[in-house]
Amino acid sequence: MLEITNLHAALEEDGKPILKGVDLTVEDGKVHAIMGPNGSGKSTLSYVLAGRDGYEVTEGTAILGGEDVLGMEPEERAAGGLFLAFQYPVEIPGVGNMTFLRTAVNAQRKARGQEEMSSTDFLKLVREKARELDIDADMLKRPVNVGFSGGEKKRNEILQMAMLEPRMCVLDETDSGLDVDAMKLVAQGVNALREAGRSFLVITHYQRLLDHIRPDVVHIMADGRIVKTGGPELALEVENNGYSDILAEVA
Repeated sequence: MLEITNLHAALEEDGKPILKGVDLTVEDGKVHAIMGPNGSGKSTLSYVLAGRDGYEVTEGTAILGGEDVLGMEPEERAAGGLFLAFQYPVEIPGVGNMTFLRTAVNAQRKARGQEEMSSTDFLKLVREKARELDIDADMLKRPVNVGFSGGEKKRNEILQMAMLEPRMCVLDETDSGLDVDAMKLVAQGVNALREAGRSFLVITHYQRLLDHIRPDVVHIMADGRIVKTGGPELALEVENNGYSDILAEVA
């Protein structure tokens, strides 16, 4: 699904290197988690994959579905099946949730050479997805993320994900700022979208999210590289002992 090879990236502003040779393969239908101390490059990896401004790729590739997404514009990456859930979802005053969702869905359909979805078909689908994700219909009528709690913003992103049906979902610290109940609701939404043709890369600081979104593979990132890979037990090791032993082991 996603194959990252020797990826190097730096800040455009001052040339400071952040990613220093990331190698990572996420297979079809699998959930991979990335953990690591602050400043290790976890969020930068998600930004570079999505095409966020402010970063320069200096070396390496990121192949999704046979194409190197690093040479694409952000909207082309999205149309190709890449979705990024932000750590802090932005508010868009004056733009209704339904309008935003329908515009996004039809923009991607157009980019893929498909017919736009009719209003009737769109309404039927979005209501169905909202019910599946236990999202109140009132959220659909409000401006995007305006007045939403932290948990509502994250659940709204899960709804966006369900409507856009991406192949590769990158969740950048989606548990940030959530209480336990909100985190469980978000995790339930993610788990409802797990299927053979969809893969996930979950970036998190904490094991607690991985209690609810159980990963197939866990990676530890430090100083711009993935330094250790293992199963779900690796996240438990971090929870119990911190990163110091692992970092000393690979030093």
